[in-house]
Amino acid sequence: MDLRQLRAADLIPLLNEETKAWQRLLDWDFSKSAGLVRRFVEMRALNGYALMENGEAAGYSYYVLEEHKGLIGDLYVRQAFSSPENQHRLLESVLEALIAAPQAIRIESQLMMAHFADRHSMPMARHLETFERNFMVLDLEHQALDLPRRPRRSPPESASVYIDKWSEQYQEPAAQLIAAAYQGHVDSLINDQYRSVAGARRFLFNIVQYPGCGSFFPPASVAAFERSSGRICGISLASLVMPYCGHITQICVAPWVRGTGVGYRLLRQSLEKLRAAGCSKTSLTVTASNHEAVKLYEQVGFSTARRFFAYVWEGF
Repeated sequence: MDLRQLRAADLIPLLNEETKAWQRLLDWDFSKSAGLVRRFVEMRALNGYALMENGEAAGYSYYVLEEHKGLIGDLYVRQAFSSPENQHRLLESVLEALIAAPQAIRIESQLMMAHFADRHSMPMARHLETFERNFMVLDLEHQALDLPRRPRRSPPESASVYIDKWSEQYQEPAAQLIAAAYQGHVDSLINDQYRSVAGARRFLFNIVQYPGCGSFFPPASVAAFERSSGRICGISLASLVMPYCGHITQICVAPWVRGTGVGYRLLRQSLEKLRAAGCSKTSLTVTASNHEAVKLYEQVGFSTARRFFAYVWEGF
């Protein structure tokens, strides 16, 4: 059933169960995202479908259209109705709707609460590319953050950097940094916002303004700058996903300081500030094939708690 035919009250049992699942599995407060879903459903303004069983919402999936692409925002099926067939039916319905949209030439999604065992049996499999990702967790209560890590190379004298707390005025230079940092990077295949300054600008706006990655937490967000020029060369942005749990929403460094330890310094500062704010743990996500980043996070003390996939459909 089209979500626009439902009332927000019809989804309450489903959204309550999903909120509990996010907290149990990921230490993540999904209630703000669930609240947005209810609000837009009540306004008849959320595109997507619900899977109905005897008049009860057994699952749902929604999507948004953004310029040239579609984004599948979520897909969840209640435990009592969970099956590969039900997940497949929801995903297929959403994909069919997006393909029918004339402006959509690409579809992206990262579905934390859905699992498809075989990508070859997924809808539109011949147009699909998958990327395995790790959800990693760090125990801030018991993990020392003074792990010595020798940089692969020493930065040139002109690239000596200092770190400052995050400010809104850094958003535009940070967008330029993200576009430069992710050029040719695997994550730019997953999220095409990384491929341009305009896309990175929208990405930053979304993580600061919306609760999809938690509530943005400026006290634990920092930026690195070259001392000689004042040019931004790295960022580490953090959010709170529970009162006791932080999340690193974005960390990247400029190509010219990569391998000099700037990323580690930024990450350590964010983690120290999260711990000082009362967080007992923190999390982040990373693409599994980004071996250098995974190695850094493991050296700091992160471990993989859950694996999921990013999905991209093109050429349909």
